[in-house]
Amino acid sequence: MTTTVERPWVQEMVVVHRVFRRESRLMPQLVRNVRPGDVERARFLGSMFREYDAGLHAHHTGEDAMLWPKLLARVDLDADLVLRMEQQHEVVAAGLREAMALLAAWEADASAPARDALADAMDRHRRDLLVHLDEEEHSVLPLVSEHITVAEWAALGEEARSHTPKDKLLFMLGALLEDATPEETSRFLSHLPMPARVLWHTVGRRQYEKQMRKVRAGLR
Repeated sequence: MTTTVERPWVQEMVVVHRVFRRESRLMPQLVRNVRPGDVERARFLGSMFREYDAGLHAHHTGEDAMLWPKLLARVDLDADLVLRMEQQHEVVAAGLREAMALLAAWEADASAPARDALADAMDRHRRDLLVHLDEEEHSVLPLVSEHITVAEWAALGEEARSHTPKDKLLFMLGALLEDATPEETSRFLSHLPMPARVLWHTVGRRQYEKQMRKVRAGLR
């Protein structure tokens, strides 16, 4: 008799990474499109970048606390890989701190030099981030599928969501579903309680699309 072992749905991580890939690509473009002196637009984009920063921080903090220790305990031959993931988190975090410091200066006067310095830092952050995301998806997710239980994987996702303010949950869902395939969308929505699904279809999706039109105004 063959026993089927249920595996965690690691594609969920790919969908989450897709959000960070997309937003880290668009944000420097949006910043460079801001006219010198447009402090209102600079502060609006600054608020969006802070949400991105908080989301990526929560994502990586959850992995550091709940994923890497389990893999290190269970996958002896791949310890170097897991340690490299932790090191990459530190590199990404350092790049974000640099960008956040430059963001504050840009928001103050929206000058062209401050704008360009910030956009360049965002580009550097994206390069570091993609190195990490690419390796994690290629080399770590297969280990997760084999060595992490469904319950442990679900707990990791819940930990990240717990750091999202309740009034931002529908926005987060919109970000996840923006580039999701129909199958991925169905999977995400199936895990929501019925009231949340109704709220997404009746209110959340329109609100997300409206916000994104404001955020991405002027992109070529």
